[in-house]
Amino acid sequence: MADMPSGRLSALTAKHTLLRSTLGIGFGVAVAVGSMIGAGILRSPADVATQLPVPALFLGAWVVGGLYALLGANALAELGTMLPCSGGQYVFVRHALGPYAGFLVGWNDWMSTCGSTAAVALVAGEALGTLVPRLSSQAVVIASVLIALTTVVLYRGVRESDRTQQLTSALKAAALLALVIACLLARATGAVAMPASTVPRIATPAGIALAAAFITALQGIIYAYDGWTGVLYFSEEVRDVGREIPRSLFLGVVSVILLYLLLNIAFLAVLPLPVLAASPLAAASAATAVFGPRGGTLVQGLVVIALPSAIVANTLMASRVLFALGRDKAAPGWLSTVNAGGTPGAALLASSIVAGAFVLSGAFEKVITICAFLFVASYSISFASVFVLRRREPHAPRPYRAWGHPWTTGVVLAGSIVFLGGTVIADPRNGLIALGLVAVSYPVYRMFLKR
Repeated sequence: MADMPSGRLSALTAKHTLLRSTLGIGFGVAVAVGSMIGAGILRSPADVATQLPVPALFLGAWVVGGLYALLGANALAELGTMLPCSGGQYVFVRHALGPYAGFLVGWNDWMSTCGSTAAVALVAGEALGTLVPRLSSQAVVIASVLIALTTVVLYRGVRESDRTQQLTSALKAAALLALVIACLLARATGAVAMPASTVPRIATPAGIALAAAFITALQGIIYAYDGWTGVLYFSEEVRDVGREIPRSLFLGVVSVILLYLLLNIAFLAVLPLPVLAASPLAAASAATAVFGPRGGTLVQGLVVIALPSAIVANTLMASRVLFALGRDKAAPGWLSTVNAGGTPGAALLASSIVAGAFVLSGAFEKVITICAFLFVASYSISFASVFVLRRREPHAPRPYRAWGHPWTTGVVLAGSIVFLGGTVIADPRNGLIALGLVAVSYPVYRMFLKR
């Protein structure tokens, strides 16, 4: 598709796919909420508080991460409406920069999304093991079963996928808002006293150390916000691309920014910052402060309710990337087959198998760090694609044009590049692992090209 006129892209694709255009804004917002709000918001507050032990810096980092997602949504909404094909950022980059760049972004996106599926499933498995003591040592098994059950439901068809995503995302939002309300009410009514912190106060970094700490904190925050591109993975399955893709992107991002800020404010309302920094699961510590010893159990139940929507969203997104790769022969062609329900069944099964392999590794923190790097690398190339296509195809139909371009797109592109450089400096080992995965992509691409 890289050498085809963009205005004909949708018509060309329609001849080669059986994907159905049945999804609306409800699904678009639900898949954004489902994919963004996952394990990251449950684990990242402690890491952010450790790096930035001042409430203003702590909350400010979450605002910066949200603005990054919002500016990114503004830029990629243009590409999503200009090139309405399912497959996410792979579609944009292949069209703008050629087959290898698309291959690189597509495979990075697919691998990191499968890794996110595994990470979320592992957290859900740990939570269920806490609720049921007999399963306490079976987190890996539980995570594998959750992925398998999700795959069975989604394989049935797009209609079932739509309903499942909207239902699980609504349950998640309701559960998290209930926790926010409980914390804020407890503080307002004096029903909870801020516990005395026995944890030593963390020194606030300054100068270069503060900049490094901010970048390190943003690793977890960007992972927590990742997924704002959700609806772009289903562009040709959306009924009204010009209206519903931009609205889904902006409503999804703004909703999650507000919810993340409310959650972190709620945590700070019932926990001193040093206690929050020492909490492996901030929500559990906050609930314990409000409800007593049973608070931890309640939050584990919340996790079990909240995380299935993230498993659903990431599994769906990964399948669309692999489907698009298969359709363009950047992966085996059989991965582009679509079943009677409108689901790319082979790509769905392959994605779930790889997510299961990530689960078996059990390395949640390493998955987060490497995924965050790969996510931002893909974003950087996608943002650059906006500039390329504005120059190369200035008259191509664009139902939505990025507001403030080139300044807004330039800011988010520059921020991505700074983040990538800072990540390699602050965390060279995992940064080099991510770069190694990128390097391996070229011989793999050449192999597919020869075949």
